[in-house]
Amino acid sequence: MGAAAGQAGLTRVVLPHYQIDDLRALLAWEHPSAIDDQGPFARLIEVSRRYFNAAQADFGEIPCDLPDAGSFTGMVYRACRQVPYGQTTSYSELAKQIGRPDAARAVAAALGANPVPLVVPCHRVIYADGRPGGFSAEGGVDLKLRMIELEKRR
Repeated sequence: MGAAAGQAGLTRVVLPHYQIDDLRALLAWEHPSAIDDQGPFARLIEVSRRYFNAAQADFGEIPCDLPDAGSFTGMVYRACRQVPYGQTTSYSELAKQIGRPDAARAVAAALGANPVPLVVPCHRVIYADGRPGGFSAEGGVDLKLRMIELEKRR
């Protein structure tokens, strides 16, 4: 797993999938001015370890550099951060929650571009009929389903 951050918080999270050298190369390419330092990420590392060891984990206190709160994407990401561990919601419910009940597809598109998966837990958002929907992180829908199942273990 890897991450990059700016002054306002996390700007990128890469979920476990890559070999470490490939992960470093990806983050160096995406964030050429970044330094390889785990210090600022101590809390993210701690909570992520809990999460991937099937213990309840709350990423809510980890700061993220999200789009403006008044923007559509900013509203979607902030609403998504409120979906509790071990639960799912639908794209249409999230659209209703932000006051845009007709925007389920736009919600899905915004979440498909989520640069900080897990911290903005887009894996917890599924279709209203229970199908998983998409997942743009490496590992795709299979990873999304594994993450949902991991959270159900509690």
